[in-house]
Amino acid sequence: MFKKILIGLVVIIVAILGYATTKPDTFSVSRSIAINAKAETVHGFINDFNQWPNWSPWEKLDPEMKRTFSGPTSGPGAVYEWQGNSKVGKGRMEILQSTPQQIRIKLDFIEPIEGNNLTVFDLNENNGVTQVNWSMSGPSPYLSKVMQVFMNMDSIIGKDFESGLANLKARAETQAH
Repeated sequence: MFKKILIGLVVIIVAILGYATTKPDTFSVSRSIAINAKAETVHGFINDFNQWPNWSPWEKLDPEMKRTFSGPTSGPGAVYEWQGNSKVGKGRMEILQSTPQQIRIKLDFIEPIEGNNLTVFDLNENNGVTQVNWSMSGPSPYLSKVMQVFMNMDSIIGKDFESGLANLKARAETQAH
């Protein structure tokens, strides 16, 4: 009986590991929101990492999180490093490119799981309303593929993006008025 259970468990584990190989080699998550503020106002909250504690969904997860800012205050070369509890881990962001319509950020997770991603904010203003699209993409190594068997990355990260965009909207609209 024990041998049959053990064989059954091995078959299930092999099936899960095999199924993980069918997952895509990359991932992408994207969310959008319309903000009743000029793109210039919204851009200021994203382009300056010192502003992120005012709207980022991850800032509230660890009140004791250590933050380090280096490079220019904003724009290309600005760097934000953090180290916190298990909910926020350890990582680094660097603004690679910043125009009034787009901000590109290199996002490196160091702990608990290493990952190197690209985050992009696209800003499109029309009559004082700015459509903001926040996306993140990157490679899906095998461990990430195994995790995707059990959880939907788009749903998990997407909820954080939705929360962050709602916070960004509230801040930008308050400042605009």
